[in-house]
Amino acid sequence: MKPKYQVIIDDIKSNILSGAYSLGEQIPTEAALQDMYKVSRQTVRKAILELSNEGFLRSEKGSGTYVSNQYRSKSAGGSNIKTIGVITTYISDYIFPSIIRGIEGRLNEDNYSLLLASTNNDVAQEKKALEMMLSYGVDGLIIEPTKSNLYNPNIAYYLSFKEQDVPFIMINAYYEELEVPFFCLDDVQSSYLATKELISKGHTQIGIIAKMDDLQGKYRMKGYIKALGEAKLRFHPEQVLSFDTETKQELSANLKEFLNKNRDELTAIVCYNDEVGLEVVHVCRQLGILIPDELSIIGQDNSYIAKNANIKLTTLTHPQEHMGRDAADWIIKKLQGKKDLPNTTYYQPELIEGETVKKMTN
Repeated sequence: MKPKYQVIIDDIKSNILSGAYSLGEQIPTEAALQDMYKVSRQTVRKAILELSNEGFLRSEKGSGTYVSNQYRSKSAGGSNIKTIGVITTYISDYIFPSIIRGIEGRLNEDNYSLLLASTNNDVAQEKKALEMMLSYGVDGLIIEPTKSNLYNPNIAYYLSFKEQDVPFIMINAYYEELEVPFFCLDDVQSSYLATKELISKGHTQIGIIAKMDDLQGKYRMKGYIKALGEAKLRFHPEQVLSFDTETKQELSANLKEFLNKNRDELTAIVCYNDEVGLEVVHVCRQLGILIPDELSIIGQDNSYIAKNANIKLTTLTHPQEHMGRDAADWIIKKLQGKKDLPNTTYYQPELIEGETVKKMTN
């Protein structure tokens, strides 16, 4: 458990960084804080002293304690090198190392340093990452949103960056409730092309596995539905398996049930991404379902795991390193005062044929 004075520090810091307490505003009195946190005056004073030392507060004798922004100059340390914060959902797996490599490569060219954080697609961890970036005083920020298809409780932090004129851009997705520039794959088109490819091979019973707490999943579902509609194929709700960040670990068990239930009808599946596509391959092997003879599978993102798997997955491209580089370039140009930078950039996916799709024969 955290010491009581640390709880007070964290709460006051959060209020300052999110803009709930504004610059120059007087914070509650020592007596009020004692009452709020049910602690001794000594504990309150310890918290205030530490926050003052860090530059978040300044005390005026006989007047009170006020919000300060000295923490920004303290963390920047007077260095001329600009620092760009990067917050992604994950760092070390799937397509994220490639994206980060693209960002880092471009920042290095102009001698910018990089401050990296990940959220594990968890809003509490995103809050910590945003507070760290604000405390450090980054000059710009590249963010991959957390659970982008759900309401985000950390919007106030993004508004704080806007108020401080710190430019930020989002990659892979964005928060629909914020006016924010972004670089994204055209996820609707990706799933649309995947579904269309299966339809062109004679498949009419096509399922989808979709992750629904991220915007990519919502749009990939949209592309699937669009392609079915154009081909006058019926949408079957029972041929949809959805999951989210929390239920991802149960995906293997849920897939077994889903595939067993739809075994007689389903001939093809559009997968949320390559990771899911390869999980389907794995479960099919356990169930004795032959790929692609009995079931065709398409992944999405053209990830390194698809390239290194023992079966060549049919998939669609994702810009990865190129997107990271473009996002870093956008931030650099913004900080250099360039005007007319794009607010929305969509990359077009292309199909990469593998060995997991088979043409239907009558």
